[in-house]
Amino acid sequence: MLLKLVNWLDERFGWRSVWEAIFLRKIPHVNWLYTLGSATLFVAILQGITGILLTMYYVPTPDHAYDSVVYITTQLPAGWFIRGLHHWGASAMVVLTVAHLLRVFFYGAYKFPREATWITGVFLLVIVIGFGFTGYLLPWDQKAYWATTVGTRIVGVAPVIGDFILRVARGGDELSAVTLARFFGTHIWVLPAALATLVLVHLYLVIRIGISAVPAKEE
Repeated sequence: MLLKLVNWLDERFGWRSVWEAIFLRKIPHVNWLYTLGSATLFVAILQGITGILLTMYYVPTPDHAYDSVVYITTQLPAGWFIRGLHHWGASAMVVLTVAHLLRVFFYGAYKFPREATWITGVFLLVIVIGFGFTGYLLPWDQKAYWATTVGTRIVGVAPVIGDFILRVARGGDELSAVTLARFFGTHIWVLPAALATLVLVHLYLVIRIGISAVPAKEE
């Protein structure tokens, strides 16, 4: 009965060919540095899960944001653990993404025919940094407030369009409830959508083109 169901699903979805393309494909002899991409994907999934759980209790308003974070950390069962995973996972994401890109660069894996894979990886790093920047403000404490003030001011010094970008990011001249709402919306909607799209494209390219072998040592 189970075999008939499996075959029925395969005839309609072709899941066996997808399974073979992803998990049974041939790969060259590699080392542990090649696990950095998978580790980054694992942390990204963990960030998504913990982020969804946190949004169930977080309140993105200036008068309740900090209190909701304190409630999550001190009173919600396992809240400290979930927030801790999300907090440190953000740093891990940046470190792992940079390490993965450095491995690709030093191994020369960005060259033909993998240029598009490299480009999507660079954009993914930008998105990961965006996650860290927008998420830093959400606790709405003194450190987050003034760090974001400095961070947005750095954007504002860009020639010609700096002031415009600054006002768009803050939603005005100073940090306010609008800023918090924009950072929260960007953090949970815009960036996750961009990340999911680019990850799918990146994985498609990795599966289609394959990965490069470890560079041979010159004798």
